[in-house]
Amino acid sequence: MGLFKAPAKRKLPIAKCSDSRDSNYNPWMARNDGKLLSGKTVLITGGARRLGRAIALALAEAGADVAITFRNSTREAQHTVIDAGCFGGRALALRCDITDEKSVRSAIKETARELGGLDILVNNAANYETVTFEKLTLKQWDAIFASNTRGPFLVSREALKYLRERKGKIINLGSLGGLRPWASHAHYCSSKAAVHMLTKVMAKALAPEIAVNCVAPGMIDLGEKAAAGFMKKMARQTPMRRNGRGEEIAAAVLFFAAAPKFITGQILAVDGGLGL
Repeated sequence: MGLFKAPAKRKLPIAKCSDSRDSNYNPWMARNDGKLLSGKTVLITGGARRLGRAIALALAEAGADVAITFRNSTREAQHTVIDAGCFGGRALALRCDITDEKSVRSAIKETARELGGLDILVNNAANYETVTFEKLTLKQWDAIFASNTRGPFLVSREALKYLRERKGKIINLGSLGGLRPWASHAHYCSSKAAVHMLTKVMAKALAPEIAVNCVAPGMIDLGEKAAAGFMKKMARQTPMRRNGRGEEIAAAVLFFAAAPKFITGQILAVDGGLGL
């Protein structure tokens, strides 16, 4: 298993970690000195890049020790671990295939060993694909469900022992596509709708020890040039007249991570009103 750790006692200026982020996106954190998760340990699947990276940095900034999993994004995982470590806590990355039971079990055990336990699990790793319905193959259908639905189930099941010890939390990443049908994404939408139901089932099955909630992002602009035209179109259709930012999804995850455990089984759409 590949494993990377942030350099010991590495404390770079906070500006180094925050140059590319909007410092005003979460005034709630500012009112609490930004350390809502001090003393907590967090595992984020697929945390090397995109939304996973934004979540990892936000939770590290909030005081948590952070572990991320990655599969192929080795360089990005190294960068995310270094940047998360800038906030003063521990950070590590583990290579893991969330569709493989043995790989998941090993990653969970290694996380608990390195960080001393587990308080919060963020099931972020997932795949996205556009395919017209008539061209959708069984292989594509099964692959999306393996990563997007079986993955969160498998990681959650393997983490239960450690989460119960800490009376922890699970936060799943769903999608507006799991709430609204997208014609050219039948397998993706179905897999995310399943994650939303899984969230509710787990919230009942794992209570009262563990709270389980879900963040469902809408259109999030991650600065990818290939999607620029589509993003402009979607911004015009969104009541807030813009697309979301990665930091806003991270703020929603942080809300559930720090919220009272009486909040459980909820699906929070972060979509600027697009789903209305």
